[in-house]
Amino acid sequence: MVLVMQTDAPFWDSLVFDGIDDVDVEVVTAAFGTVEVVARGRGAGAACPDCGGFSDRVHDRYQRRLKDLPLADQGFVIRLTVRRFICGSADCSRRTFAESFSRLAAPYARFTTRLNHALEQVGLALAGRAGARLAAYLGFGAGRMTLLRRVMALPDPRFSTPRVLGVDDFAIRRGPTYSTVLTSVEDHRVVDVLPRREAGPLAAWLTRHPGVEIICRDRAGAYAEGARRGAPDALQVADRFHLWQGLGRAVETCVAAHRDCLHGPSPGGALPEAMSAESSRPQDDSEPLGRRAERKKAAHALVHQMLTQGHSRRAIARHLGWGLNTVL
Repeated sequence: MVLVMQTDAPFWDSLVFDGIDDVDVEVVTAAFGTVEVVARGRGAGAACPDCGGFSDRVHDRYQRRLKDLPLADQGFVIRLTVRRFICGSADCSRRTFAESFSRLAAPYARFTTRLNHALEQVGLALAGRAGARLAAYLGFGAGRMTLLRRVMALPDPRFSTPRVLGVDDFAIRRGPTYSTVLTSVEDHRVVDVLPRREAGPLAAWLTRHPGVEIICRDRAGAYAEGARRGAPDALQVADRFHLWQGLGRAVETCVAAHRDCLHGPSPGGALPEAMSAESSRPQDDSEPLGRRAERKKAAHALVHQMLTQGHSRRAIARHLGWGLNTVL
């Protein structure tokens, strides 16, 4: 079933072309879940994009098919008749030119500007396949590569030099290839990416971008040297993650050094004394195989001794500070 609606033109002008004054609606049809609007340019002529001269001499006409945002769960298509004018200026090298509808769609585009903006937001939020699934649900009908092309066509955001700069490394390929990421700590945004995790690129970047007051970095010596060379007046501080990491290692070292100070269990029905410092030390991959085997044998014997005394596996795990699966 095809429904042809020749309704009040100002109604469709305000609904479809709100804020676009140079387009008139001629016919609206609805068929097979798609609303189609036939429109044309309203102006008597157009200005040449090269010389700026006005022309009303029509050379020919052609149609553009523009996909727009869905309307009431139906696809929406605009068939726009575009006129090509003859430039009458003798000094202009352009012979003909097409009238421009820049507020409706970009030149040669198949989507309207507002649909492009919607696809950009979906692509930025969900990227390829996930964005394509959401676009299909919303009625946009855009594939994953369409969304990715919209995202890649966006200009790179420009940020001013941050006052508080975060410096850290990340692995492009874990092990052989590392890079440095620079972030704005106050805005929580990525500012730049440096090719290596060395002092030279960081110092050069800081020299090119003066104004950094605080550098929040990890404990790498290369970053400390690069910050001193590139921004000698900036205050260098450790980020929260590395502060907690350093504190945790200091506590672990202190507890391991005073392990012998821990008191054994009280006699009489209590759990027997735990393993010695040598046998209860956490597993270390760098430990020799012979010593590791001895430690595991001692742990095995201790667990079986406590089992024969009638203690439950859960009580043994709790007393030794192990996981229940380790005891099992």
